[in-house]
Amino acid sequence: MHGRVKVKSTAQQEEEKRKEREKKLKIYVAARDACFSKRKEGVFDEAALQITQQLLSSNPDFGTLWNYRREILMHLETVKDEDEVQKIYEAELYFLESCLKVNPKSYGSWHHRGWVSTRLPRPDWARELGLCDRCLSLDDRNFHCWDYRRMVVKKSGVPVDRELAFTDRLIGSNFSNYSSWHYRSTLLPLLHPESPEPLPSPRRPPPHTPPPAPPQNHSHRVCEEQLLKEYELVQNAFFTDPNDQSAWFYYRWLLGRAEREETISCVLVSREQETVTVAFSRPVNAQPGGLMLLLDGQPQRVQWRSVHPRFKHSPVWVCDLPPGTISDVTNEHNLTVHWMERHAHRDCALHTGRTESWCRDSATDQELFRSELSVEKTSVLQSELQSCKQLQELEPLNKWCLLTIILLMRALDPLGYEKETLAHFQTLTEVDLMRSAYYSDLCSKFMMENTVLKMEYAEVRVFSISDKKLTMLCHLDQLLLVTHMNLSSNQLQRLPPQFSMLQCLEVLEAENNLIEDLEGVFHLPRLEEVLLKNNKISSLAALRPLASCPQLRRLDLRGNPVSALEGVEAALAELLPSVVDLLL
Repeated sequence: MHGRVKVKSTAQQEEEKRKEREKKLKIYVAARDACFSKRKEGVFDEAALQITQQLLSSNPDFGTLWNYRREILMHLETVKDEDEVQKIYEAELYFLESCLKVNPKSYGSWHHRGWVSTRLPRPDWARELGLCDRCLSLDDRNFHCWDYRRMVVKKSGVPVDRELAFTDRLIGSNFSNYSSWHYRSTLLPLLHPESPEPLPSPRRPPPHTPPPAPPQNHSHRVCEEQLLKEYELVQNAFFTDPNDQSAWFYYRWLLGRAEREETISCVLVSREQETVTVAFSRPVNAQPGGLMLLLDGQPQRVQWRSVHPRFKHSPVWVCDLPPGTISDVTNEHNLTVHWMERHAHRDCALHTGRTESWCRDSATDQELFRSELSVEKTSVLQSELQSCKQLQELEPLNKWCLLTIILLMRALDPLGYEKETLAHFQTLTEVDLMRSAYYSDLCSKFMMENTVLKMEYAEVRVFSISDKKLTMLCHLDQLLLVTHMNLSSNQLQRLPPQFSMLQCLEVLEAENNLIEDLEGVFHLPRLEEVLLKNNKISSLAALRPLASCPQLRRLDLRGNPVSALEGVEAALAELLPSVVDLLL
């Protein structure tokens, strides 16, 4: 037995480790309590700085200690000269590097480094950029470092083209660098912006018109020449690794369009309701004083309301005119709505003998659902589409390729490629079952857009989209003038609050769906007929929004659980006294 090394048992090893941890913990807790005591007593000396350094070296994610450390440093600024402060902060930067080695994604460490860098009397931004380069070479997806780099670039004035070249290097070494692709998308509009539209010739403003706004550039689009180069770059990436999502996301950004111009898209005037309805290109808050209405050149005192109580910001706003103001059909009126925030206005004439009038931008005129394409870009996108189809032949079950083909078809000709798009969506739901609900919603969105375009080309006010497997409704602000809507035989579960934007709706057909909620059928002033046969409405509470529709005469609830409730007919007669034709 002599000469053999005594091997400790597992239990003995664990006990020794436990004792060692307890010993370290006692030291840590004592130091922490000492820090808290010093802070409570208002002690901001270098000894306190040293204690916080010891604690943060082992645990750089202790936010309270970073706060105390900043308080100490700010105090030292008041008692030291500039050269001494420079040395203190330089030492702080070296200390932070050691903290980042413990945890390269420490929120506290990166935030504190940004704070220190901005307080340095003589910051060395080149050194900070070098640190970012080293960190990103170790982990090119460290978003803390990316955020810090953007701050350093902004403070030091690094040229945009140099940063774009930096993304070139990172993407060239690793196509799967999502952060680089994203950073690139923020740089391109700065370096290669799309040329602004020429300004219209000035006109003499009408009376009571607010002064014009200063010119603003809201475009985040890239000029076409550079855009075509980007297509080639990203194509190389996804042909190299078709299953990597980074390049596909960037490609989707390239295919997207910029934010819509902020305008008044429609003004509707009704003699019967004596109302003015205004639609905007985005949700706005028109209260208080957001809109000014001129009737025959005279400002009107009116109260604007959104179409649903839930909306503080809404794309559609309504006001009631004083009784008798425009009710006489023998009179002609001219209205102007001023949007005070954007210094925009829209005129609308209500002619003799007309019960209503409107002035609007159509979705087709606005190219609302796709970017306006030049001939050159169209040919390029056709080439891109062919390339993606070739890749699909090699990778028939690649979801990114299928989705991109759909987006290219939407960019080129949404109506012409409708059948192919639907077929690709069917394939997508089969190969990526986990996201089938997303694909169904996206397909519903595209079908809604196509139906809006078809309706406008036909110049009718009937919106029919039955038997299309719709799971959601969108772009309802584009349907302000629709009088008849057919949503039958879909998979809709609710009519959302946005449905209340259909201020002209008279007939709603929504049979054979899965509807449980009618929240959006709220205060529709012209609604006369609602057909809800074979849905899932199960309570009277779900029907309560209908009570806000004063013209409702016919309601079909056959095949809904609510129709089997005891005493439902009497309850509905009390809830909806205007209904004369009730089908249960």
